[in-house]
Amino acid sequence: MSLIKAGKAAPPFGLTATDGKTYSLSEALKNGPVLAAFFKVTCPTCQYTFPFLERLHQQLRAKGVQIWGIAQDGVKDSQRFARDYSVTFPILIDDKPYRVSRGYGLEYVPTLFLIEPDGAIAIESEGFTKRDLIEIQRSLAQALAAPVGELFSPKEAIPEYKPG
Repeated sequence: MSLIKAGKAAPPFGLTATDGKTYSLSEALKNGPVLAAFFKVTCPTCQYTFPFLERLHQQLRAKGVQIWGIAQDGVKDSQRFARDYSVTFPILIDDKPYRVSRGYGLEYVPTLFLIEPDGAIAIESEGFTKRDLIEIQRSLAQALAAPVGELFSPKEAIPEYKPG
């Protein structure tokens, strides 16, 4: 199966997070868009990307942003990743046989899907893509009626793209 593209329906799923709480995509979409960020703890591009997703989370959390990390690893490794990269949004576990990741057609990590409340994928992005992160930020801020903050500091040397 190939990667699900923007405009297509996001497959519904439910997964348990590192804190034991269960998350359901269909339930979450009743409260607004969801950014699903698939990753592996050993992936260098994931390690690079997730602090920027945390910035986005911090900017929009007061407005109820829903960002989910979806780990292709076990609970302990995923908890360590969250600690090491200061991630405070939920980390859900899609361990072997990677049912949800396969359902979304993943080939690489990180892969991000911005899923609209109607269940359609608005944006899909593989690897670290600066332009896509800015577009995701803009879309979430608009959906949540929130001001857009600075995602990338002018003092940071941020590449346009890093493959996953």
